[in-house]
Amino acid sequence: MRVNGPACKSSLTFSLLVFVSVGFTALLVVPALDRRSGWSDVPPGLVISGDLLAVTGFYFIFLVYRKNTYTSATIEIARGQKVVDAGPYAVVRHPMYAGGLLYLGGTPLALGSYWGLLAFAVIVSPIIWRLLDEEQLLARELPGYRECRQRVRYSLAPFVW
Repeated sequence: MRVNGPACKSSLTFSLLVFVSVGFTALLVVPALDRRSGWSDVPPGLVISGDLLAVTGFYFIFLVYRKNTYTSATIEIARGQKVVDAGPYAVVRHPMYAGGLLYLGGTPLALGSYWGLLAFAVIVSPIIWRLLDEEQLLARELPGYRECRQRVRYSLAPFVW
């Protein structure tokens, strides 16, 4: 029996989202358990750094929603959708993922937990996988996206990737 591509991809996307949801829950629960049990002793400077990362991540996400009216949790191409390469999209092609990773990475530190960083580490791979899946879809189906990839060189992190 052969499973067709879109159904298989849809199942994979759902599995990734479940994995990220569980990881996000752990990102909040593990620091709470850490705090209660006293596993970590995070210095105030790192807690403040975590706060700054989280706020910066939220700000990037705000800028994405402000600049791109087609922003969605679902990877799809809407009728009339155009390539956006201004604002945060002029720096990286996937600024929402970049902002989300800043926010998610800062959360455990902001909550005073080194152990919470393990939950963050678990979330990173599925987010990267989803970004790569989205990149393929956009290159294949969104007119002008291939040219955008030439103008905006970095996917997620300026000067890195």
